[in-house]
Amino acid sequence: MAAKIKKGDKVVVMTGRSKGRVGEVIQVFPEENRAIIRGVNVVRRHQRQTASQEGGVISKEAPIHLSNVAIADPKDGKPTRVGFKVLDGGKKVRVAKRSGEQIDG
Repeated sequence: MAAKIKKGDKVVVMTGRSKGRVGEVIQVFPEENRAIIRGVNVVRRHQRQTASQEGGVISKEAPIHLSNVAIADPKDGKPTRVGFKVLDGGKKVRVAKRSGEQIDG
């Protein structure tokens, strides 16, 4: 099955404490159905000091379940579902169900 949400996509958070926020997908974990989105679901963690990293309380993004995010429509930025279309050359592309616009990526 082709991936509906990929790294670099603009997504809208649909539920949870970050509802309504828009961010870019940094990393996707397909086997866990989760993704890390820049600026969304930020948690604070205590970190021990290492040779390469400073200690203290740091903020970082935690993974969020893919069912709680939707792709932002390329036309107007509102949440949309994703469909697939095969172009004349045989290439399979993602399209926004809301506007029919092709999703880059």
